[in-house]
Amino acid sequence: MTTSAQSFLRLRKLAFVFLLAVICVSIAIAIYQNRQWKIPEEAKRRQNPIQPSTATLAAARAIYLDKCVQCHGETGKGDGPDAAMYYPAPAILTDAKRLKSVTDGELFYQISEGRKPMPAFKKRLTEEQRWQLVLLVRSFAAPESTNH
Repeated sequence: MTTSAQSFLRLRKLAFVFLLAVICVSIAIAIYQNRQWKIPEEAKRRQNPIQPSTATLAAARAIYLDKCVQCHGETGKGDGPDAAMYYPAPAILTDAKRLKSVTDGELFYQISEGRKPMPAFKKRLTEEQRWQLVLLVRSFAAPESTNH
């Protein structure tokens, strides 16, 4: 085998190893991003200090339309215009079973701290606004009221 052929073979092997490393790192990042939330017990126990009202939900809706609708969609179904661009996909906020299993404190923590690809809103929104969003998120999964 000529020196040129040996160099080419060595370069191909090196490129293959590099590609394999990139694939492994990509898989590790994907797994890391799709991990469970690690929410401190103290945060889980926090109670929402704001009572639901029409005015509160209207204020939260305005914030949601400005900050959240692009990913979570108009009605919280995770179908916003930017949703397909992200992994993991935006949470579906209409899932009543899932929302019953999390506390208001957990929702508040998730909104506040964020997790890739969702940004943290701790510095972007006031504490009151974040609690208002918790109420709005809960309203997405609430059963439709019937007027009989």
